[in-house]
Amino acid sequence: MQQVIRPARGISGALMVPGDKSISHRYAMLAAIAEGQTKIRNYSSGADCHSTLAVLEALGVKLLREDRDITIEGVGLRGFKPPSRDLDCGNSGSTIRMMSGILAGQPFKSRLTGDESLSRRPMKRIMAPLRQMGASVEAREDNFTPLVIRGGELRPLDYTPPVASAQVKTCVLLAGLYARGETVFREAVRTRDHTELALREFGAEIRVAPGLVAVTGPAVLKGGELRVPGDISSAAFFLVAALLFPDSRLTIAGVGMNPTRSLLLDFLTAMGARFKILQIGESGGELLGDLQIRGGPVRGGEIKGAVTAALIDEIPALSILGAISENGLRVRDAQELRVKETDRIRAIVENLRRMGVRAEEREDGLEIPGRQQFQGAAVDSFGDHRIAMAFAVAGLAARGETIVEGAEAASVSFPEFFDTLRLITQ
Repeated sequence: MQQVIRPARGISGALMVPGDKSISHRYAMLAAIAEGQTKIRNYSSGADCHSTLAVLEALGVKLLREDRDITIEGVGLRGFKPPSRDLDCGNSGSTIRMMSGILAGQPFKSRLTGDESLSRRPMKRIMAPLRQMGASVEAREDNFTPLVIRGGELRPLDYTPPVASAQVKTCVLLAGLYARGETVFREAVRTRDHTELALREFGAEIRVAPGLVAVTGPAVLKGGELRVPGDISSAAFFLVAALLFPDSRLTIAGVGMNPTRSLLLDFLTAMGARFKILQIGESGGELLGDLQIRGGPVRGGEIKGAVTAALIDEIPALSILGAISENGLRVRDAQELRVKETDRIRAIVENLRRMGVRAEEREDGLEIPGRQQFQGAAVDSFGDHRIAMAFAVAGLAARGETIVEGAEAASVSFPEFFDTLRLITQ
């Protein structure tokens, strides 16, 4: 599917973004293995999060969808039914990697599959710790889907991953719910802490200390009522859009302000962006607030080290901003971008060049000089939702029309994206 993006004069108005993908996945999974009913408000509308719900239903979990609210009847830690078919995770790496931790503790065999994009994404990073905990895990070429898990009694583990990953951390901690004793996950680079907060909210025994997170099993989780904050990674595209035009005035309501995710705001502030947080609150241990942003020139910046890990999902959007900034954008330590829904480093550089913007690809990142002008062109999503949305935003500031090929990829995280973009575009 194509989307035609026409040049804009500015960005203004107010909007809400869908519920945070990362939190939605975790709440749904924990609600399913909790005791009692859980109501999740503002659940993500993205296809990835609905892949998680479909997998849970295939495991015998009853749930009710009411617009953006989901009610889940928990079955307890070991109440899943053996699946009668493959568990289709669609395009969702979060679903397959995090659900694997839960399935490793089940007394039956599960076979997890997904779409063509997911079949190219590495699974060895979760297979290694799950095997150490006692699960049998097999995969094509010992790394790719389909993933076959024969679960059972698990041993606690003290694990240090070779690569910083919130998904691997979540997989290990969820498996730790089934092991007798304390499972410890160590991380040299702090990753998003939604899992720790959610586990605590559901009543798990969690220990957090500098450089590690630990959970004690076997756990008994209790359902309740939770609200998912707006997804700050989705908000990033609109924040960048506003910064492309000097007279923009935009308010985004109810955005998640989790400190492990809101580094985006710190980074944009360092680039010279002007923000106000109009009010801030808390739900389920997660902070959320209303953001107001004004357009204006930005300086540029560098993303490397621990900052790269924290901003990994926002780099496509920030690349667009880098091209029009005064000093450009340099990204390092971002090899993880090469194993997302597509090779995002290559996709960003290729599309920038199609739009007449100079950019250099590096093995672990990219360099984009500043003070450049976008030219309307045909760009490709490469089947990646963040690439589709980032280059739609670039099209607003281009000379001439931009055609986004494969625009339907945006539905993975934000089905309403193009409609929302039109509402705030002048």
